[in-house]
Amino acid sequence: PTAADRGWTPEPITTDADTYIRAALAAASTFDTTKSTREEWLDYLDTWFTPDTRFTNEADQIAAMIDSQTELRQGVVLPQDEWDSLAGEDGRVVAVVTSDVTDVPVTDDESGDMSIGTADVTLSFTRSDGSGGETSYDDHVRVSVQVLCGAASVPTPDTDQRSGDCKVVRYFTEPLEP
Repeated sequence: PTAADRGWTPEPITTDADTYIRAALAAASTFDTTKSTREEWLDYLDTWFTPDTRFTNEADQIAAMIDSQTELRQGVVLPQDEWDSLAGEDGRVVAVVTSDVTDVPVTDDESGDMSIGTADVTLSFTRSDGSGGETSYDDHVRVSVQVLCGAASVPTPDTDQRSGDCKVVRYFTEPLEP
């Protein structure tokens, strides 16, 4: 099934950093507990990642990517206990970037193809109220993601992506400001 059918943000196929950053920031908080498990959603988010090309050794690149995926799971997305609580009420969250993206280059990236985007995001939570209706509320966060939009990006297998399309290098547990 497509990402949207599962309640997730579809990964754009683009070389435009702003477009990709906006989607990546939304993807880290958009899900529907009635259409997928937390692990399925996190496995999907893993497909957005590409190795960090600042490491020259392939083993180091893979290790850094695994570390970044672990950081996403443990410090960025909704924790398991909060997912379980939301799932108990047929919950879902839709994240929308609500500000301009502040985009800064990664200083130690010799290719110039990496940047860190930071923006305000509104998370709209919806839960069953237990009597056939729903209740909704918003949370506001400021988040950052590092992306690679250049020839060294590694496309997700079995997709239309190509080298050069934007991919996630890492999400940050705290927003990074220039």
